[in-house]
Amino acid sequence: MRPLADRAQAAVFDADTESLAVLSPQPADQSMITTFAKGGETRSVALPGPATAMTGDDEGRVYVSTRGGYFRVDLAGGTATLVDVDGQNETDFTAIARRADGRLVLGSADGTVFTLSSDTEVGAQLKIFARVDDLVTQGNTTVVLDRAQTSVTALDEDGTDADHALRAGAGATTMAADEAGRVLVADTRGGQLLVYGMDPLILRQAYPVRDAPYGLAGSSTLAWVSQTASNSVVGYDLSTGIPVEKVRYRTVQQPNSLVYDEPSGTLYVVSGSGAGVQVIPGAAVGS
Repeated sequence: MRPLADRAQAAVFDADTESLAVLSPQPADQSMITTFAKGGETRSVALPGPATAMTGDDEGRVYVSTRGGYFRVDLAGGTATLVDVDGQNETDFTAIARRADGRLVLGSADGTVFTLSSDTEVGAQLKIFARVDDLVTQGNTTVVLDRAQTSVTALDEDGTDADHALRAGAGATTMAADEAGRVLVADTRGGQLLVYGMDPLILRQAYPVRDAPYGLAGSSTLAWVSQTASNSVVGYDLSTGIPVEKVRYRTVQQPNSLVYDEPSGTLYVVSGSGAGVQVIPGAAVGS
């Protein structure tokens, strides 16, 4: 168990530094990234503004969305640089993801998706959503979660149009991409794990998960889902037509964020209530 008193908003694992990065809000409209190295070292990087979401590049950097742009954070150096997106000083960015080609994609509170063509320049924008609550990518395809419309939408590679849009249960809340090219969605209100295939976007599996499913993480063998009402996490095998529960663990309180480190087989469970970070080595053993 690693202590973290702050309420976690998001977490990613960085392969280059072999560390977990956790984004948390701070007083006075500030934010903080706390990194947890495998050796036990902890480092904090202050962000001079409120941040909303985070993605990484597995090369020692994470990118954190904020009003008007994003922070580029060097995890090894412990530094953060604010990058303003051209012409978007007043835009409330709510989501961020990174494509396989390295281009960043940002979503906004007014329902617009911005695909950047450089660090600062908007190459394409598409405003068809009530709000962009989450973004993930598979290759160069961006998938958008809109909680108000409880929908998932795959964009074309240019970011100028929606290729496919599907309803996501009764109340989708979170989304994750996995190593097998799928997109996982937690339908918290409907009590389901939704599994989407890509190219085209299609619902492949819908499986009941009780106790308020929320946190998600994908791996090459299992899909991980947290149950926030019972403080549990479950690993499901998706290789057959119906998800099959393989492992289950009790977790920290309010397990909102899950991160899986594929090379080490370590599952990180991050509390959304300040109860810390639970580290589960060899989480898939026995599956």
